[in-house]
Amino acid sequence: MNASMIAKQDLNAKQLSIVAAEMNKKQKSKGIAYALWWFTGVFGGHRFYAGNIGMGVGMLLTLGGLGIWSLIDVFMIGGAIEQKNEELEMEAINFVKSMEK
Repeated sequence: MNASMIAKQDLNAKQLSIVAAEMNKKQKSKGIAYALWWFTGVFGGHRFYAGNIGMGVGMLLTLGGLGIWSLIDVFMIGGAIEQKNEELEMEAINFVKSMEK
């Protein structure tokens, strides 16, 4: 069980719907990330999309580590997007919980 599932156990139906609405607006898509990797991989477009600005700049300045980072990233994109969505969901949960106080 991941952290967001545990955190959601304390929320009521209204709070859960607010979290779901926030996630619909903010969550990242693996499909878009892979498309960005395909078209802008050496420039780090998929890293910028996933919110990893530092690595995006590093890839931009080195042309994806001369293509090596780009090749490695194809195997890491899915996990990076899942992690980003988990962070976004925890932010939404924490925001909803803070509104109750």
